[in-house]
Amino acid sequence: MSDEMAQSGKTAAAVPLSERLREWTLWAWRPTGTVVAVGLALLLGWHVVNGKHGLSVWQQKRTEDRELRQEIQGLQQENARLREHIERLKSDPDAIEHEAREKLHYARPGEVIYTLPAQPADPGK
Repeated sequence: MSDEMAQSGKTAAAVPLSERLREWTLWAWRPTGTVVAVGLALLLGWHVVNGKHGLSVWQQKRTEDRELRQEIQGLQQENARLREHIERLKSDPDAIEHEAREKLHYARPGEVIYTLPAQPADPGK
């Protein structure tokens, strides 16, 4: 127990229970508090990394954001190309004629159009 009790000659049985409990509490609170603090720090660290809004989820969202930005940029470029094509079709008679011949298989009077069968994707099979 304490040095005072050993010096005064009191035995453990002579010391009241409340005094022994107080002595034990004073002796045990620091290690217990340290264990609790370390446990809470570890739990907090795990939550920061793996929690609902943790670093791993944040990294996944960053990757997803980067992919979506690239997709948006590609779609914007395609939209610009299609707008340009529409403007050409509105104003250029040669572009209209080319589109009619290509997509609708139109021909001028006296022309003959030959259509070849589509080739297979893999000629070796």
